[in-house]
Amino acid sequence: MHLLLFLLFGLVVGVIARAVVPGREPGGWLTSIAIGLAGAVVGGFIGRALGLYGQGQPAGFLISILGAVVLLAGYHALLGRRAAA
Repeated sequence: MHLLLFLLFGLVVGVIARAVVPGREPGGWLTSIAIGLAGAVVGGFIGRALGLYGQGQPAGFLISILGAVVLLAGYHALLGRRAAA
């Protein structure tokens, strides 16, 4: 049950991040889950760097979305450079 909730959390975070960041995203719902889960990891790192979370504490919902948005923005920046080169 925990695994299903974990994947559902990743899906919701990924879908919200994809809606926030402008641009077309390749992939389907599996890509959204991966973006959401990676965003939670990045968000946890950002939260610990800002002193919002202690070591071992999971990232919250909003900071996970922030992490996913940062990942997507970086992806678009990298993709834009690659297309220009």
